[in-house]
Parts: sequence; C-alpha cells; structure tokens
Amino acid sequence: MLNTVLFVDDNKITLEMVRGLFKNRDKIRVLTASSADEALLIIHREEVAVVVSDNIMPGMNGLELLSGLKVISPDTVKILMSAYADLASALAAINRSEVYRYVLKPWQDEELINIVYDALNRYDLVVTLRREDENILRSLAQTIELKDPSTKGHCDRVAIYALLIAERVGLSREIQRQIKYGSWLHDCGKIGISEQILNRTDCLSDDQFETMKNHSLWGVEVAAKAHLSPIAQNIIHYHHERFDGAGYPSGLKGEEIPVEARIVSVADVFDALASDRPYRSGFSRSDTLEMLTSMSGNALDPRFVGIFLDIVSEREDFPLSPTWASET
Repeated sequence: MLNTVLFVDDNKITLEMVRGLFKNRDKIRVLTASSADEALLIIHREEVAVVVSDNIMPGMNGLELLSGLKVISPDTVKILMSAYADLASALAAINRSEVYRYVLKPWQDEELINIVYDALNRYDLVVTLRREDENILRSLAQTIELKDPSTKGHCDRVAIYALLIAERVGLSREIQRQIKYGSWLHDCGKIGISEQILNRTDCLSDDQFETMKNHSLWGVEVAAKAHLSPIAQNIIHYHHERFDGAGYPSGLKGEEIPVEARIVSVADVFDALASDRPYRSGFSRSDTLEMLTSMSGNALDPRFVGIFLDIVSEREDFPLSPTWASET
C-alpha cells in the first residue's frame, strides 16, 4: 500500500526536483502543491501521511499550515523546509511539537529521503498502535529493534522482568497487561532516530545525545495519538527519569515518577547492563548486580531494585539473554 506524501512549495523547480527524487520509490505516492491553500484542498479530500512544507511562502506560511493540521489531520506527520534565515522558527516549532523534523534548504538528497521515510514509519506506527492487538504490538516492538540490532530481544526481556516486579508488588492483571505493552514499546520513539546514532560505537556528541533524548517525547506523542492507555504512555514518556530527579525529559523525582515507569526503569537498566551494546560487552553477573545496587536510591527506586534483586537471587536463569560472562 502506498502512503501519500505531499510537498508544498511556491517554487515550481523545487517541486519538480522532489518529484524526480521520489519517483518510483517504495511505499510513496507523491503529490505537490504550490501554496498552503492548495495543500489544504488536497488534505481535505485525501489521506495524507506526511506533509513537507517550505516555510516562507506568499499568504499562509509553512508553519501556519503545519500548525493548522493538528486539527484538520492530526495523524499527518509534519516536516518543515527551512532556510538558515528562519531556522530559529523551525527549531521552536519542533520544541512545541508542531513539527516532527525540519530540512535545511538546499537539502541533501539522502538526508531528505531518510527523513521522509522516518516520517512514514512514524505514521504507520500511529495507525498500527490504534489497533492495540497484542501480536501486532509485540511484532511492532521487534521491528523497531531492527534499527539497533544489538537490542534484539531487549523489549521482550524488559517486559518479562517488569512483570515479575509488578506481580510481586501485587498490581492487578490489567495494570500488568498495560505494563507489558508499555515495556514492549518503551523505545518506540527511536523510530525517528538514525541508525548512525543508534549504532555508534563511541560516545555520542552533545547534539546527538540531545537527539537521542528526544525518543521518549517522540514516542509518547505517537502513543497519545494512538490512544494507548495512560499506563503505557507513562512508561514510554518517563522510563529515563531518575529517582534523584536528574533524568529526562521532565526531571521528575521520587514518587513524582509514575510507579509503572519506575518499575520498567529497573528492568530496562538491568537488561542494558547485562547485554552487549555496540560500545561495550555485557557486564558479568556480579558486576551487573553490583552496578544495579549502586543505582538504588539515585537513578532507580530503591524499593523496586530490592524486589528485583530478591527475584534474581531466587532464580538461576537471569538474564534471559546469553551474554553474561561466566564467573570464575
């Protein structure tokens, strides 16, 4: 099935260039409009997955057009084309969640192609999540992991570990079910992050780290559009908050962080420590447990760390991934 991408620009040469760039590419049907008014006519009669609009145009500008789509076509993913002169406006729009990404003009072909395909994946994600079918949600989480092969199985393991804690705490079956969904999808915002950042084997630059931190915001925005439960949304949104308040994106502290996010954070950190990553090998059993213990009360809720350490001590099959080094 082809998804429609609408390019809006008052420059006819620009529209010809994008038509040529995306001709015969998979998943894409390209439409063009030479003004915001023409674009709105198309959006009213067509299901448009992605709109890529120039900012500076006669009449209604690109930011006004894209902001208006929140009401007219809320699922449409919005990309702004911006020259250096109005870059500040583009960045402000992204921070207000009015725009998903921006493209500097003149663009680099490969960059524009990648951004458009990321936007299409984001649109498909919203549509798929709305179904809340368990098999589809798990399959979707596994698809997201393909962007970062080192995390294969991570979402499944995080869900299993989080559910062990939730069951021990005595949370209801329905809450446990939503924790499972949130665990599977906690990193769904990474669908908008390039593989170059996800698979980097050395330290991220400050700008790259800021991009990486956006995945929790991008993820919860998608989850909200798909009407996932508040519990699942909280996990996606807050799983990188820290118990001491030094986390992101909101700097929540202690019990300000939703309980489901605090539970999943313990499971997420445990699996990350015990598993191989592009920049390091997984830690041994003793080192993993020592590091997890050291995070109790600062990064992680000490109550749930204690419960999880008790569970680990009772079982010999942790972690579920085979990466723990043998103890000598």
